[in-house]
Amino acid sequence: MRIGILTGGGDCPGLNAVIRGIVIRANKENYDVFGFTDGWRGVLENKGENLTKERVEDIHREGGTILGTSRTNPFKEKEGLERIKETLKERKIDVLVAIGGDDTLGVANKLYREGIKTIGIPKTIDNDLSSTDYTFGFDTAINIAVEAIDRLHTTAKSHHRVLVVEIMGRHAGWITLEAGIGGGAHIILIPEVPFNLEEVCQILLERKKKGKNYSIVAVAEGAKAAKGSKFLTREVTKEEKTDAFGNIILGGIAKVLEKEISKRTGIETRSVILGHLQRGGRPSAFDRFLATRFGIKAVEMLKEGKIGQMASLRGTEITSVPLEEAVGKTKQVPVSLYQETAEILQGE
Repeated sequence: MRIGILTGGGDCPGLNAVIRGIVIRANKENYDVFGFTDGWRGVLENKGENLTKERVEDIHREGGTILGTSRTNPFKEKEGLERIKETLKERKIDVLVAIGGDDTLGVANKLYREGIKTIGIPKTIDNDLSSTDYTFGFDTAINIAVEAIDRLHTTAKSHHRVLVVEIMGRHAGWITLEAGIGGGAHIILIPEVPFNLEEVCQILLERKKKGKNYSIVAVAEGAKAAKGSKFLTREVTKEEKTDAFGNIILGGIAKVLEKEISKRTGIETRSVILGHLQRGGRPSAFDRFLATRFGIKAVEMLKEGKIGQMASLRGTEITSVPLEEAVGKTKQVPVSLYQETAEILQGE
């Protein structure tokens, strides 16, 4: 048996732990593992390396991915499907394990429908993939954001400023909500709950009246103003172009809020965009453990004939679900969860 693996989409802590888990578990079954470089691009271009136990030794402690990654969409490439089939035939790959988020696994699902044996492993720091309680990388991202917010409290307090912290989250505010609560942000803005800028400014002014001379605003990059707002009618984008999967490239809402809050309240305001800092560095213990379990599960799924499925965390158990179900919709923060946490603590 020969397994092909790839890591696609954005990098995140824990990818190497998955790779290691697959290789070690496969080795015990005398399966060979071939790693394609740079996501789907490596499959299209037939580039990669054989992965041995020696190659993956200790890599679970490191962030990023030894295989590299990209946002390549093979179905947007000329003769993409045919090229993938040729590569898998030439490399004698029996099953392809795709490690990625909605876009990467969406491709894996399409390939499965085309008769290619695929298995998925959920990866996204946004934790917005359906059919799994958690994705690896999410815990590390939260901890990085919390540490950043902790540090910003001291400088905001020293200068009597409002600091607006922009956190990753295109359509789902999981990182912003949990990091905002953990870091003690005074206002938390997420994509699932459109905000009213006048209300935000009023809360900041009320804090100042109470003698609280600084505030932290945590905002997800995909946060939106409420309908009817003249100040912001859509998500803030870095540029108008989209990636290979049609996703707009978001970023900059903190800068917009910095300007508007300063103008409307008279309070000195600054912004900080955490950006790729949230993706970098070593994975947390939780992410190393979860990612390793996912990697081991992928090989067990292969043995059990569970093709066209994705490894999934349900409670404390690793199970599997159809890829079709996993990529069906975005898992967003329930409004009720936001109301019982962020809204209760707002302004405090």
